[in-house]
Amino acid sequence: MEDLTRTEMETFLEEKRTGYLYFYTPMCGTCQVASKMLTVVEQLLPDLPSGKANLNFLPEMAGRFEIESVPCLIVLENGEVQEKIYAFQSVPYLYEKLKELKEK
Repeated sequence: MEDLTRTEMETFLEEKRTGYLYFYTPMCGTCQVASKMLTVVEQLLPDLPSGKANLNFLPEMAGRFEIESVPCLIVLENGEVQEKIYAFQSVPYLYEKLKELKEK
């Protein structure tokens, strides 16, 4: 999963996609673990649109999505926020949460 620019993030949201966005900061240890977990999930669900962004470079997204802490996974369905996940728990947990989106 590669980092999205501000323009790519806006396009992702304007297209009202069903998928997920991952927000992190590089100095966050928990974010590093979460990134590795999402790398596995991304391989299991390669067709599910996704993106990630360093919140330090996109502070307006923190306000837009009311992000309280990082790591934060925003689950979108047709461009609408369905859920915000802060506790990533495990790869199977994330996989099950995101697999539901793909099945809709």
